[in-house]
Amino acid sequence: MVAGVDGSDSSWRAASYAAGLARRQGALLALVYVQPIVTSPSPGAMVAMTEATAEIAEEIVEHARRYSEKLGDVFRVRWEFHTLRGDAFAGLVRTADDLRADAVVVGASEQAGHRFIGSLAVRLVKAAR
Repeated sequence: MVAGVDGSDSSWRAASYAAGLARRQGALLALVYVQPIVTSPSPGAMVAMTEATAEIAEEIVEHARRYSEKLGDVFRVRWEFHTLRGDAFAGLVRTADDLRADAVVVGASEQAGHRFIGSLAVRLVKAAR
């Protein structure tokens, strides 16, 4: 089971749903954060954005650990964290293929522009195997 997380409320709801599926199936839950590749004409801005995405990855792992410890034996799920750099779609597809995942769960897009150009979820559904 793969859950795409980016620290948003929507992604955490998706991860919770995926955790429930993983628990019921006795499957491994892979939380995946894909750090966007930052391109900027300013080297200083690029370094700052790269550091920010690394901090987001650390916060996601810490949040998942705290949540897992809080639930303890009542709701035990085997999980691991993966972080990649690049395009979210490609990273989730590659991780799901590598882990031979039964499902990829992502939250609803919170960006208005995705109504016109398509969200990550829509891209994943269209490419589903």
